[in-house]
Amino acid sequence: MTEFFLTQEIGSLSRHPMFKENLTIEEIKEILQQGKSLGVENLEELEKLLLNGGYKTYKEKIENFASLYAIKLFENVGLDIIFNGEQPRKEMYHYPLQFIEGFRFVGEVRVFDNQYFPKGEVISEPKLKMPYHLKEYLFVKYHTKKKIKVPITGAYTLADWSFNTYYQQKWIGKYNDYYKEKLEAKRELAIELAKNVIRENVKSLVDNGAEIIQIDEPAATTVPDEIPIFIESLIESTKGINAKFVCHICYSKDYSMLFPYILEVKNLKQLALEFSNRDTRELGLNDKSRKGFSFIKKFKEYSSDLEIGLGVVDVHTDFIEPVELIKDRILYTFNILKNEKIIYINPDCGLRTRSWEVAKAKLTNMVSAVKELKRFIK
Repeated sequence: MTEFFLTQEIGSLSRHPMFKENLTIEEIKEILQQGKSLGVENLEELEKLLLNGGYKTYKEKIENFASLYAIKLFENVGLDIIFNGEQPRKEMYHYPLQFIEGFRFVGEVRVFDNQYFPKGEVISEPKLKMPYHLKEYLFVKYHTKKKIKVPITGAYTLADWSFNTYYQQKWIGKYNDYYKEKLEAKRELAIELAKNVIRENVKSLVDNGAEIIQIDEPAATTVPDEIPIFIESLIESTKGINAKFVCHICYSKDYSMLFPYILEVKNLKQLALEFSNRDTRELGLNDKSRKGFSFIKKFKEYSSDLEIGLGVVDVHTDFIEPVELIKDRILYTFNILKNEKIIYINPDCGLRTRSWEVAKAKLTNMVSAVKELKRFIK
C-alpha cells in the first residue's frame, strides 16, 4: 500500500466568530485569545492578515483570516489532507448559486440541526458566471504545504434542492405522465449543471494545480429511482479532467444502491461515506457493536479499485468519541478489507454544526487513533 490510513476532513467548519458584524476591539482581542486555547499557532501571522490593508472589503479580509485560522487548526491537529473549513461559504447550496445564472432565491428552508438555507428556483438554463472556488483554493495553496482536497457541491444536489420550474415547464405534457416528466426535467437540470457549471468550475481548479476534488452529494441515494441521474451527472462533471475525484455521500439508507452504477464513473477513486451516525458507542470489533459499519462487508465485494473514506466520528453530536472507540471502528473495517483497499480516515461529514472546540477535539482524537494504530498495523 502506497498510502496508509491518511486522515482528512470532509469540508466545513462552523463559520469563525470574526464574521459577526460590528465587533468591538475588545471582542476581536477576545476572539484572538480564544485561538490560543484552541492551539492555533502563529497568531502573529493571523493578526497581520487581520490588520493588513489592501483588501477591497472587510468581508474579504475576514474570509481570508478565517480561512487561515482553519488551515492552522487542521495543520496543528495533524490532518494529512486539508482545505479551509469552507469559511468563505455561508452554506454549501446557497454559496454556489450566487455564481450561477438561471436561479433566483425564493425563501429559506430547514435542512438539519436547525440549519437553514435560501432555496433557489430555476428560471432559465444554468450557466457559470465565474469559477467560484478558485480564489479560495489559491489562498489555501499559498498558505499550506499539506495535501489539499477541494470540496465542491455536486450537480445532483444542486438540482435536488432547487425548485425546478424552468425544466418542468419544458417537460409538461411530453408523456402525459407527471412522474416521468418530473424525472426527465430533473435529469436535464442535473446534466446541464454538470456540463455548464461543475465541470467548468473543476477545470479551473485543476488547471491551477488542484489534484484532489471532492464532489459532495449528500443525499445521492435517498431517491432510488434517481440514482441513474446522479451517476450521469457525476460522469458529466468529471469527464475529460485529469484529477483524483472523491465523492462524499451521507445519510444514505443503503449505500448498496450505488452499485454497480457508481463503477461507471471511471475517474472516481474514492467514496467518502458516513458511518458513525448510525453506529453504537460501545467498544468492540463484533458486528453488533459496529452495526453502523455493516456496509463494509458488501463494499469489499463491489470493487477492487475504489478507496473508502471512513467516517469515524459523528458530526451531529457534541459527544467526543474516545480514541479507543475510533480505533475499534477503523480496526473493524481493516479486519474486513485487509490490504485489499486503501482506507482514508475522516469525520462522517463536514463539522459546520459543531463549535470549533468540539471539532478540534473530535479531529484530535481521530488523528491520535490513527497514530496509535499505525504503530501496530503494517
